Amino acid sequence: MNTQLSHYIRRYITISDSELELFNAALSPKKLAAKEYLLQAGRICTSRYFITKGCLQLYYINTKGNNQIVHFGLDNWWITDYESLIHQIPSKLYIQAIEPTEILALNIASFEKLCQQLPKIERLFRIIMERSYVAAQRRLEFMFSLSGEELYRTFIAANPTFAQRIPQYMLASYLGFTPEFLSKIRAKKK
Repeated sequence: MNTQLSHYIRRYITISDSELELFNAALSPKKLAAKEYLLQAGRICTSRYFITKGCLQLYYINTKGNNQIVHFGLDNWWITDYESLIHQIPSKLYIQAIEPTEILALNIASFEKLCQQLPKIERLFRIIMERSYVAAQRRLEFMFSLSGEELYRTFIAANPTFAQRIPQYMLASYLGFTPEFLSKIRAKKK
């Protein structure tokens, strides 16, 4: 069993070693090179992905033809396109590695079988979804109520790892800024 994933799961639910082995058996490991796609627009998302090492971006191409980053995924995070996954429709999103990345994929059939065998797995994913939803709400609240500089400073204070691992132009996209605006903010004294 992947130790990182086992620690992650045990933060949210009580689970035995044998149940963890069952969970682990449902996963497929995959390695991605930097800039390699895990999902491209037009394809159907078939799995939830746990990132054991690396960094991914989830984005779409906006009407101006620019990448608009919706979400990042770092070590010990889950990432997927839930709309495509749940409805089995072509994705409008891309999931791409920012750096060499290792993931564990949990496909739909394995997830459903796992939930039948271990009902507590549904609880795990409910907790993950609730936490993700709260984070998304807070992001929207901050985007609508803080100035650009306040938004950047708040985000970096809460997520210092991002400043070290995410290229600034990608961070600008995620925060809804131009790279030039972010450069001006960063040039100011704290």
